[in-house]
Amino acid sequence: MTDTHTAGGDLAGWLRLTEAAGVGPATARVLLHHFGLPEQIFAASATELGRLVAAPIVHALLSPPEARLRSLIERTMEWADRPGHRVLSLADSLYPAALLHISDPPTLLYVIGRADLLNAPQIAIVGSRRASPQGVLDAHRFAASLSQSGLCITSGLALGIDTAAHQGALEGAGSTIAVTGTGADRVYPASNRALAHRIREAGTLISEFPLGTPPLAPNFPRRNRLIAGLARGVLVVEAAAQSGSLITARLAAEQGRDVFAIPGSIHAGLTSGCHRLIRDGAALVESPEDVLQELGYPAVAALPRPADLTTDPLLALLDQRPLPFDDLAERSGLDAARLSGRLLELELAQRITRLAGDRYQRLC
Repeated sequence: MTDTHTAGGDLAGWLRLTEAAGVGPATARVLLHHFGLPEQIFAASATELGRLVAAPIVHALLSPPEARLRSLIERTMEWADRPGHRVLSLADSLYPAALLHISDPPTLLYVIGRADLLNAPQIAIVGSRRASPQGVLDAHRFAASLSQSGLCITSGLALGIDTAAHQGALEGAGSTIAVTGTGADRVYPASNRALAHRIREAGTLISEFPLGTPPLAPNFPRRNRLIAGLARGVLVVEAAAQSGSLITARLAAEQGRDVFAIPGSIHAGLTSGCHRLIRDGAALVESPEDVLQELGYPAVAALPRPADLTTDPLLALLDQRPLPFDDLAERSGLDAARLSGRLLELELAQRITRLAGDRYQRLC
């Protein structure tokens, strides 16, 4: 087993604590507050532990790790040794300060990419997975402009609004953080694998779930509290009445964060959730400048856009056959962030379509 440490002690000890039977985040925080680092918890006597936790938990803490946990510790330590990978504990100086002030901060965070972004000023952009073309365009435009103004864009790597927000954010200086509802060694949905790769290169992917965790339904509301907790505010672009984005907005309000919503037609189901938020006190915003003004940030010049999509050079590259994203990047000379934005514009203009395997095909 490799000798991997966090800034707050031995990683194996942190994993043994967080994955011990019956020890959830709340119990772990109680034990850490009383004893200090995990190694001090495991050095305590049964009597000392029994004053704080029930007998089954005392037994789990004092028993040698079972085979499943030993395997997880081994895999996690190997994962953390790879370039760009980190596991941050509550005691780590790089742990995001904003999460220390929510009611249930995760004991460990699994991080891929730029750990420095975790403590950068952030705004979350969330919305429907089944977004309208206009909603996708709005999410991309707001994210690009806010990122260009220096804000990091935080979202959940879901389809629809989240995807467009990450893509737009990669065009600006602020970059993006994707908070996932699976283990950090998995990408969900699989169709966002190429986007996740671009985020790990220029932004950050984080998860609180152990490696190997599949996309389980209860994990996504938990992920949403981290999206809200990391950000100074949450912008909801499109949301139906029962959207999970409303959970993120509610959590943001409970944590004292600003909530913003983009209004839409009263006849469109995808805007009913936004209208409810506005009725409940969310700030109505019509432009990125509205958000920046509310947060006290100066506006910056808009990012350049191609003047005429009909003559976009990318269309010429797609004349003969569909091409994957990586081939388009190599042939066009565009970096991943710029290429993502251009492809999104062409897709919304119905000049191209995205196929399986992150390939693109010209339509007209």
